[in-house]
Amino acid sequence: MKQLSVYKCYNKIAVMGGTFNPIHIGHLVAAEAVRRELGIERVIFIPTGNAPHKENDPMYNEHRYLMTVLATVANPYFEVSRTEIDRTGKSYTIDTIKELRLKYGEDCNIYFITGADAIEQILTWKDPEELLSICRFVAVTRPGYDRTRLEKAINTLKQKYKGNIEFLEVPALSISSTDIRNRVAAGKTIKYLVPEAVEKYILKFGLYFPEYPRSALISHINEDLRNILTPKRFKHTQGVAEEAVKLAHIYNEDEDKAYLAGLLHDCAKCYTDEEKLQLCHKYNVPLDRVIKKQPDLAHSFLGGAMAKAEYGVEDEDIINAICYHTTGRANMSLLEKIIYIADYIEPNREYFPGLEEVRQLAYTDIDKAVERSLQNTIEHNINKKRIIHPLSAAALEYYREENNEK
Repeated sequence: MKQLSVYKCYNKIAVMGGTFNPIHIGHLVAAEAVRRELGIERVIFIPTGNAPHKENDPMYNEHRYLMTVLATVANPYFEVSRTEIDRTGKSYTIDTIKELRLKYGEDCNIYFITGADAIEQILTWKDPEELLSICRFVAVTRPGYDRTRLEKAINTLKQKYKGNIEFLEVPALSISSTDIRNRVAAGKTIKYLVPEAVEKYILKFGLYFPEYPRSALISHINEDLRNILTPKRFKHTQGVAEEAVKLAHIYNEDEDKAYLAGLLHDCAKCYTDEEKLQLCHKYNVPLDRVIKKQPDLAHSFLGGAMAKAEYGVEDEDIINAICYHTTGRANMSLLEKIIYIADYIEPNREYFPGLEEVRQLAYTDIDKAVERSLQNTIEHNINKKRIIHPLSAAALEYYREENNEK
């Protein structure tokens, strides 16, 4: 029986793999050039995880992933996958391509974009003959590369292993991630070598400088959450942080703050109801009558208190975004709205009525997205015979009035 894919059907997709440490303009130019030249419908950027040929610093995994998200968010034909970042053990291209085959079906043509040097070394990869048989390769080269040598390598792979390989010259590939890291460490500019959002991200988190305490904090929080949350909740948390960064980029909010708030929004979610109430007492979190009857609601306000006490977050806007991400409230700050909506629409959410509408509104009118999500949530809770928190009711009334006045 033919494998049925639950993902959107494409005739041609391309995989852009790499450490992306950091992603730069050359990567984007190469991906877009291949997309246009070969009629690719979707380019999937896959930051490497624990690569067999190279040691990656685990501290930078989330940074590399989020920089790739920021760099590609403006192109509707690009997306980013956590496939290798989340994979345990060594990460091999053959395993990634097989996963994509399961997702998109056997009829989908998969192209793997790689550098010319990698094509010459492909026989050292895991299961190279099988890999050459289940996907096509596009070797992108920079001007001045020894074309004769590359053509010889390609012809050998085609004749001996029936490999489907072609090459495309891309001038911007002269840019190097290694050079960018060295420039940052030396205090030199990287403007126009990387997308502006990536440049800002590097500076905000202090990446590639001799000291990077902020990066160490993010790594610590990620590892801590991985231990205290269930795998499903941790995946949701990563999705919210990713979505928050995208929305912050669209609405010109601080992406650093959005990421931290998204990362910590559910830090208190996986305690039992009894534990939540005990911790609220410990951290002096006030409990109103609704929370006392529905203790799970306490996780938002408890999360805000724990973000401050356990992770050193002092920014009140971040703390408030965590506190009100479940109930919402009237006249939320932009960051509060971003976290509220990111939690609602993050990409790992299973389908429910109204989800797609809010996803579309989120990137065009965040206030309308807030109103619609509040309305949907309140109606859902009424159907479940749950008590509606007064903050949610007040928030819905506020945003209805705000949107009617537009």
